[in-house]
Amino acid sequence: MKGVIVAAGYGTRFLPVTKTVPKELLPLGTKPSISYIVEEFLASGIRDIVVISSRRKKALEDYFDREVELEELFRREGRADKLAAIAPPEARVSFVRQAEMRGTGHALLQVKGLVGNDPCVVAYPDDLHVGPKPLALQLVEVHEKTGKSVLATILEPGDVSRYGVVDPEPDGLGVRGFVEKPARGAEPSHEVSIGRYLYTPEFFAYLEEGWARHAGGEYFHAYALDRLIAAGKVAFARVEGRRLDTGDPAGYLEAILRDAASSPSLRPVLERFAREELGL
Repeated sequence: MKGVIVAAGYGTRFLPVTKTVPKELLPLGTKPSISYIVEEFLASGIRDIVVISSRRKKALEDYFDREVELEELFRREGRADKLAAIAPPEARVSFVRQAEMRGTGHALLQVKGLVGNDPCVVAYPDDLHVGPKPLALQLVEVHEKTGKSVLATILEPGDVSRYGVVDPEPDGLGVRGFVEKPARGAEPSHEVSIGRYLYTPEFFAYLEEGWARHAGGEYFHAYALDRLIAAGKVAFARVEGRRLDTGDPAGYLEAILRDAASSPSLRPVLERFAREELGL
C-alpha cells in the first residue's frame, strides 16, 4: 500500500503568506499540516509516500530532508528531544512535480509510474483527521474486505448541495453512483465524500483513458471514478473521528483552536483568551 499527497496547488485563499510558503507547511501548533497526513499514513502501516508538488514548493522537499547543522548542534547540546523533533519521518518520501496546474486528475497522472500495481491512499492536505483510529487504516480495512477502491465519507444531516454525495448500495458498503453538488432535495443520500480515497490500480488506467479524451482545461478524477463505479468496483467507508477542513482561513482557524484545546500547554492560553477577550 502506498500513500499519495496532492500538494501542488497555489493556495490562493491564503495569500499573501502562500506567495512564498507552501500552504501544506502552515502549522497547527508546532507541526505543519502535511505532517498530520504523514503521521496518519505511518500509523496505518504505509511507508512509501509520494508527494505531488510544483516548482514553487521546494520547501516541502527540504522539510522532509535532514537538517545536518541543527542535528550537530543538538547532539553537542545533548538535546535528544530537539533531535527527535527534526528527524525525518520513518518513511520513503519521494516527490514528483506537476509542471502545469491542470487539475487534480492531471496531478494524479504524474504518480502513475511510481504507484505501479499497488493500491494507494490519496490525501489532500486540506482535509485532516484526528481520532483514535487513523483514517487511512479505516479505508484499508474496507479495501481488504471488498477488494474495491474506497471513498472516505461522513454523514452530513444538513444541506449537502456543496458536496460530492454517494449513492450507496443497499448493503451499506458498495457505491452505485456519485453526484457532485446535487440540488437540494435531489441528493441520493447524506453520505458525503471527504478528501481521502483509496484507489486500486484500475483507477489510474481509467484516469489515463479519460485524459486521452480530455478536450482542454483542468482535468479532474470524475471520469475515472465514474468508470470504477459503473464496473461495481467502489465502496465507501463512513469514517470515525473528527474531520478538520483547513482549506480556507476560517476552517484553518478552527483547526488551530481545536489543536490548542487538546494541548495541555496551550489550552490555558485559549481559556484565558476566551475569558478576557470574549467574555466566556
